[in-house]
Parts: sequence; C-alpha cells; structure tokens
Amino acid sequence: MSVIYIMLTVSIIVAVIFFVAFIIAVKNGQFDDSYTPSVRMLFEDELIKEKSDK
Repeated sequence: MSVIYIMLTVSIIVAVIFFVAFIIAVKNGQFDDSYTPSVRMLFEDELIKEKSDK
C-alpha cells in the first residue's frame, strides 16, 4: 500500500514540474506564431477554391 502513496506523490511532482515548464514556455513566447498570420492571406483563395470544388 505504501508503494501507491509513493507513486502518487512522484506523479504529482512530475505533473507540477511539467505544468511549470509549460507556463514558463508560454511566458517566453515559445508558442507564439508570427509567421502564419502573414502568410495566411496568400493561401486563403486556394482554401476557398478547394471547398467549392467539393
């Protein structure tokens, strides 16, 4: 039974570490996409043509 408590504690600690790493990455702008919005207008016509062909 004590193994369950150890595994539960370790998994919570690992989850907190990954959550903190995710928050730090978001604050540093790692998930900001500055390229796609500038190119999206170039490919928008092709997307509309593909939808109308179907």
